[in-house]
Amino acid sequence: MEFYSYIVRCADGSYYCGYTNDLEKRIKTHNAGKGAKYTRARLPVVLVYYEKFQTKEEAMSREWHLKRLSHLEKEKLANK
Repeated sequence: MEFYSYIVRCADGSYYCGYTNDLEKRIKTHNAGKGAKYTRARLPVVLVYYEKFQTKEEAMSREWHLKRLSHLEKEKLANK
């Protein structure tokens, strides 16, 4: 099984970071208004960055680090 850390850009221009084992399903869940509370009020979201990992722990660790990046740093990753 593969795991992902990801960043989505919300409709208001903010970024949300998360992790999942099914990236496509997770983005659909966000856009259906059934994802994180933060994204529900900022739909639609667009996947702008992701990384793939072998373990859930690695993906969660990377998510933790992504969440601590500044808006500008997240924007730079999104525009890679």
